[in-house]
Amino acid sequence: MKGLDPRRAGLVCAVAALVTGATVAGCAQQIQGVATPNAAEASAYRDAATSSSAAATSSRIAAARNKAISDNCTLFPGTTGTGVAKYNEFVDAHDNNAPDYDAKRDAAVTALDNAANTVEGGVNTAGGDLPEELKTKFVDYVTAARDLSQATREMTYTSPVGPLNDASKRVNDARNAVRDACPA
Repeated sequence: MKGLDPRRAGLVCAVAALVTGATVAGCAQQIQGVATPNAAEASAYRDAATSSSAAATSSRIAAARNKAISDNCTLFPGTTGTGVAKYNEFVDAHDNNAPDYDAKRDAAVTALDNAANTVEGGVNTAGGDLPEELKTKFVDYVTAARDLSQATREMTYTSPVGPLNDASKRVNDARNAVRDACPA
């Protein structure tokens, strides 16, 4: 018995496929006209897509804003608290004519400068994500802390304390304004 020739079997299959395809295509009915979209559905789809995109953008903006507020407000008390503590140690040394007066003064200056630089860095990192009103309060603190640092740097045992006290009050006011503006 002779086996099937693979070339003949392939040819038979190809001819059968062509005949079947021609028959199906010949039986198909064409529909006359021009395809047009449903204007109401197309408009509704565009509106939904625009709304969805706007909602996603709004959500991203809100998340970035919340992160900027949290990042800056969470670190603020600890960052500025170190400056307050070192400044108070300096005031005690000044009031008591302590032998470590210069060291306490220098430590207060460094802590106040570091606090101002850290707060300023946080504000700069947040950029436009930080609400303007809160950003202004942080910047006011930075300015006041640098002013107090300078007044502290200039202090000697015989210096008048008025300018130092005024600068200290401005730092306290600015610090309280930030704490009041930050969420609990």
